[in-house]
Amino acid sequence: MSHEHSAPEDRGHGFVKVLGSVDVLFIGFGAMIGFGWIVLTGGWLNDAGTLGALLAFAAGGIIMAFVGVVYSELVAAMPHAGGEHNYLMRGMGPRVAMLGSWGITGGYIGVVMFEAVAVPRTMTYLIPNIEHVKLWTIAEFDVHLTWALIGSVTAILLTWLNIRGIKMTSLVQTFVVSFLLLVAVVLIAGAFVGGDTANTEPLFNGGAAGFMIVLAAVPFLFVGFDVIPQSAEEIRIPPRKIARLVVFSVFMAVAFYLVVIFTTSLALPADELVNLDLATADAMASMFGAKIFGQIVIAGGLAGIITSWIAFLIGSSRLMWAMARSGMIPQWFAVLHPKYGTPVNALLFIGVLSAVAPFLGTAMLGWAVDAGSPMIVLTYCMVSITFLILRRREPNMERPMRIGGAGSGGIVIGVISVVLTAVLFILYIPKLTPLSVTLEWQSYLMFGVWMLAGIVLMLFVPSGVHPGPDAEERLLEKIRARRGDDYLR
Repeated sequence: MSHEHSAPEDRGHGFVKVLGSVDVLFIGFGAMIGFGWIVLTGGWLNDAGTLGALLAFAAGGIIMAFVGVVYSELVAAMPHAGGEHNYLMRGMGPRVAMLGSWGITGGYIGVVMFEAVAVPRTMTYLIPNIEHVKLWTIAEFDVHLTWALIGSVTAILLTWLNIRGIKMTSLVQTFVVSFLLLVAVVLIAGAFVGGDTANTEPLFNGGAAGFMIVLAAVPFLFVGFDVIPQSAEEIRIPPRKIARLVVFSVFMAVAFYLVVIFTTSLALPADELVNLDLATADAMASMFGAKIFGQIVIAGGLAGIITSWIAFLIGSSRLMWAMARSGMIPQWFAVLHPKYGTPVNALLFIGVLSAVAPFLGTAMLGWAVDAGSPMIVLTYCMVSITFLILRRREPNMERPMRIGGAGSGGIVIGVISVVLTAVLFILYIPKLTPLSVTLEWQSYLMFGVWMLAGIVLMLFVPSGVHPGPDAEERLLEKIRARRGDDYLR
């Protein structure tokens, strides 16, 4: 008897099911729209040209769409908090699940730290002269106490908001994303009012190397759709619908970035845009001939920071909760708030890291982006491999959404996702290929330290627990036997 359309059971871990379709879509989309679209667009246009940048983002969007489709089948089949952690556990076993979950958690925390620094940087454009009481200089940037405290206080407020419950968080997310969509409409209007197609020249710049520089930034900018699976136990819509929203959120983000790149290119020549600190905002002010419109875009950037920050607090805290539930990291991270049902200790841990980040200055923006991107891509590749393993080993597993049908279509999609994410990861290895991207040494250090810690933790995970639908319970039984108590029973 086929169970193809039956919903997987609810494991009832204490999370509250409150999120509807719009909440879910805006969490995923909002996660992908941070602050990069304001500060990086000028560089993209200068590196690759207008059409080159558009094609790089379209190509990156296609890669993320393949990954998103793979995720859609897995989240529908296993709608449990922790997303990737559950898929890797079932497909490749506890040790691989530990490493993959740890990797993408690091990527998520990198985004949160990025946003904590982006807030005070944005505020300096909206409110001049906020920098007082110099503390120190890092990477030629003078860190001031008042400047850093803006990011730290925001970190405290957003951590508190997330602890208070995901419904309140999602209401804030929906309001802020709505403002972001309004900013996109204003950008399009600006293109008609003051845009000039002559400014789009050159259409291509930097050849293949320029294209790859822009493409390498895509994983960090598009990461976020996978936050939806992290909150699966808090979503009250059918698993199949959750799966569709994962994919739709990716296409929404692709459309948003393409609009931003094209409208910005119409405002000023690329060689002028690259010298502007907030290219998209300055482009808008130029097209309308009024500074207020640039400030509206900056406010949109601040909105993007908040939406991305909220989403990744959700994702990283649920992943840490899932790892703690499986005995991979201290049980302290598995504690849920007695009233709000949120992973309070995991949120507090991430909140502290984000509160410290602004005291490291603006250099943390680049370091966090470059360190987090390969972590994220690595896990995407591992999840894609898991998809293929489960298709082969468990053909009759309940799949409310089976991509590509019952034939080989799904396998082809999975293989493409594996190949594309593997190639993308290889780009971060310096000098391995002519198109490899060389990152700052601080980024490699952050990546190396985080992943080394993950490998060390992985070695403490009991061996001999084979993959399968009951892998977590068998792992916990081994841990209980080792400890001699009722660990997480």
